[in-house]
Amino acid sequence: MTTEVQKLVVHYVDKKDEKIEIHLRNDEMIVNDKVNIFIEQLHHAYNGKPGKGFCGFSGDKNATVATAMQSYRMGELHFWNMTEQATEILKEELNKYAFNETGYLIFCHYQYVATDYMLIAMVNIKDHYSITSELDLAASRHLDISRMQLAARIDLQQWSADPESNRYISFIKGRAGRKVADFFLDFLGCDEGIDAKQQSTVMLEAVEDYLSEQEYDKQEKTDLRKQVFDYCTDCVSTGSDAQVNTLSDTISKGDGVDFDTFYKEQSYELEESFPVDKKTVTSMVKFSGMGAGVSVSFERKHLGERIHYNEHSDTLTIQGVPPNLKDQLLKYLSENN
Repeated sequence: MTTEVQKLVVHYVDKKDEKIEIHLRNDEMIVNDKVNIFIEQLHHAYNGKPGKGFCGFSGDKNATVATAMQSYRMGELHFWNMTEQATEILKEELNKYAFNETGYLIFCHYQYVATDYMLIAMVNIKDHYSITSELDLAASRHLDISRMQLAARIDLQQWSADPESNRYISFIKGRAGRKVADFFLDFLGCDEGIDAKQQSTVMLEAVEDYLSEQEYDKQEKTDLRKQVFDYCTDCVSTGSDAQVNTLSDTISKGDGVDFDTFYKEQSYELEESFPVDKKTVTSMVKFSGMGAGVSVSFERKHLGERIHYNEHSDTLTIQGVPPNLKDQLLKYLSENN
């Protein structure tokens, strides 16, 4: 197990029809194997969430959460008291928004691969049903970790080393619109900083331009794109930034201009290290698109071989239709002829 929990407190927040009820746990949880496994699952679920934002604590905003967290780290405030203060701030922010929110508010200080993190997450509840041995229906309530939409994680070591940085806090932007992200940023006292999607897009442009200028054949380019994609995917899974010097080592030939020199000379607005947006970098190995009721997705290496695009007629020809799709098409044709 690579996760080691230091402190864990869970409170309950219930906002319905503009009425907020906060139920505070009265002490810290005892850390045991069950707790470590739960937080490891939460950690990996958080890492797997796409479209994260990045930020740092802002001196221009109410920094109560940051102040309470610093007091805890300095040994001036117990962990439970820090969570109590932060929960009160959360309650104040919830009062400003119209959406309802009910769930368990989790505060956890833990280590993962020698890095200290503080995770703050709101996890909702999901009802599950089963059949008993007497063939009766039984219901139970589970934490719906997979659909977690309100969560932020602070890299405590990066915060200490570079408090002026705009990336030591990551947060889930969520699918319910900017209100959710704004709410959690206001709760933390942050302004959104580095844009993972924008940086990933610039990186892709720089890599494609570099590959176009180098004497690589088609297969070499395909292999290098896959290597860059695999590296970026590893960064996403571990929650670490992509390093341009590592990318440069991956795609540069020893007898030419390396990628690190190329992107600097061409003045791409790319940080030397940046958080990765997985959905953006997937385009290195896959083409996809949807519209007007049609959704198409295929591996990039098939273009020009199994799949051909005619720009004049705007048509896509697929040779070797996937078996499950072919079965559906044949069944439809037999029923409608």
